[in-house]
Amino acid sequence: MSKAEPSNRDIARQLDHIAGLLDSMEANPFRVSSYRRGAATVREHAGSVAKLARESRSRLQELPGIGSGLAGTIREYVRTGSISLLERLETRMEPKKAFRRLPGIGAELASRIVSELDIRTLEELERAAHDGRLETLQGFGAKRVRAVRDSLAVILSHSTTPGSTEEDESRPHDGPPDVDLLLSLDRSYREKAEAGELRTIAPKRFNPEGEAWLPIMEVSRQRYDFTLLFSNTRRAHELDATRDWVVIYWEDHQDGQCTVVTSSRGDLAGKRMVRGREPECRRYYRSLSSLGEEAPAGDQS
Repeated sequence: MSKAEPSNRDIARQLDHIAGLLDSMEANPFRVSSYRRGAATVREHAGSVAKLARESRSRLQELPGIGSGLAGTIREYVRTGSISLLERLETRMEPKKAFRRLPGIGAELASRIVSELDIRTLEELERAAHDGRLETLQGFGAKRVRAVRDSLAVILSHSTTPGSTEEDESRPHDGPPDVDLLLSLDRSYREKAEAGELRTIAPKRFNPEGEAWLPIMEVSRQRYDFTLLFSNTRRAHELDATRDWVVIYWEDHQDGQCTVVTSSRGDLAGKRMVRGREPECRRYYRSLSSLGEEAPAGDQS
């Protein structure tokens, strides 16, 4: 007996749930509203959205307010019964609980990962396990870090969205945006923010006066939809880095984000760097140097 297709109400409920979690995390408000608009569109559609999803991504994107990212999310839910983004958000709400499932990580180490490294997702933990940050935490020797890396490689490899041949042929990208694109967007955002050319919003966190100080930039490049904002995390405020750290969100067949910062160490010192992707940044700067071009620098003030 074949499994029944999810109803429009089922799909809308999932999109609303994602919007609610994003809102509770005080994520980009435009990202939150896009999921809420998408849920309303799905709920009000007269025909079967699941049927459209099985036909093609392009059919879904004909619906008002359904872009590439939302279409990919809906197709994933229709095909698999789950949404990897939703699972990641739920993990982020209770990161300590998720970390404790990994070998060698108990309650104390899970708490210190969150409080001392400001890591809240499995993807962030994997980057820290590879870039050396996890080994700086007391209690993490080389053997334990290696076990964490191996476990995360298995777990995160299963969180990618399975797709049919048709999806693979139409999928615009197989991974995150290249660092040269991210660094170019970072430079453009900071220049426009400094010149006062961007619209500003009033974040809820760490803003008791309700001041609209946070510049926001939305732009499409290489078929990605990007949103850029300065970081408004507790750690950024503690380090006085709110005008240096730039968070970049993107939507395509999967949602993603990264943080671009001014590096303070090693051969990348003084240069803009995509956190967690240092080797790629080094290759990028070496290629610029070989061409005699200037590397994008951080705020030296």
